[in-house]
Amino acid sequence: MIILMTLLLAVGAIFMIAGTAGLLRFPDLPTRLHAVAKADNLGLGFIILGLIVHTVSNGAGAGVVVKLLLIWALALLGTAVNSHLLAVREDDG
Repeated sequence: MIILMTLLLAVGAIFMIAGTAGLLRFPDLPTRLHAVAKADNLGLGFIILGLIVHTVSNGAGAGVVVKLLLIWALALLGTAVNSHLLAVREDDG
């Protein structure tokens, strides 16, 4: 289980770093938002899955798993809303 957890956390970190590279590389706001939103959401998903593997292997209850999934769902929603609002604000000038 430790190998699976470590692999999921490492993949999540790689996606987060890739999102940061996209933020620094792309020229305008919409492409930067796209790179960061997609890569960071996927990276957070892998990190949450790694944490779920860790909590389940340590005997934590289902409540912890539900809380972790709720955190991920709220982050997905928040990222989508923030990206949309920033893109609309950029279009308005």
